[in-house]
Amino acid sequence: MTAGLDTPDRRGRTGLDLHGRDLTGNPQVRVRDVEVLSCDWYVLRRTTFDYRHSDGHWSREQRETYDRGDGATILLHNTGRRTVLLTRQFRLPAYVNGHPDGMLIEAAAGLLDGDAPEEAIRREAAEETGHVIGVPEPVFTVYMSPGSVTERLHFYAAPYDPATTVAEGDGYGVAEEGEDIATVELPFDEALAMVRTGDIADAKTIMLLQWAALEGPFSATPPHSTLLRPVLG
Repeated sequence: MTAGLDTPDRRGRTGLDLHGRDLTGNPQVRVRDVEVLSCDWYVLRRTTFDYRHSDGHWSREQRETYDRGDGATILLHNTGRRTVLLTRQFRLPAYVNGHPDGMLIEAAAGLLDGDAPEEAIRREAAEETGHVIGVPEPVFTVYMSPGSVTERLHFYAAPYDPATTVAEGDGYGVAEEGEDIATVELPFDEALAMVRTGDIADAKTIMLLQWAALEGPFSATPPHSTLLRPVLG
């Protein structure tokens, strides 16, 4: 008996080896086997499949995929003050891969955990920044690292101001999950400059800041420009 397959893992899941076996959308791909390599919290799978190349020949391939679920992120902005509200927290993967201290400045974000994307991002904004937002503006939905990670990330934007604050303090986040998050309010132009200097090095945050400059709340173009038209999924 194997946890996550025949018996529940520590998150109560079974049948994790069945995910991705029944894909039929691409006739050039035939899934042969799915193995679960790890399911301690998220799920690491190795999939064996046959792939038909553009010249017609078939090859047997193997790929590992990391499944942590889908997520959502949001840019909180104040156009009157021309500021954005970001977060700062420790990220171990960045720290072990060359970041000086692992303390990344980011847009608020989190996993969906079974909620609809809009509901999840409203929850995450409150947990990570202390602000309760209204209906967020959808921006786009993208695969962040499609070579190995299954996650789709839903991007949003919403205004903030003192009236939306429901919790004030020195730190935010869910303590039970080890989160220790500080808010960072920046002039928008300074945030863009920090992308160029590398002080902001988080991909989702850079994407939202660029959207805000090109088409979003700090853009000189009409809000419904065809530039970077949102693609929702």
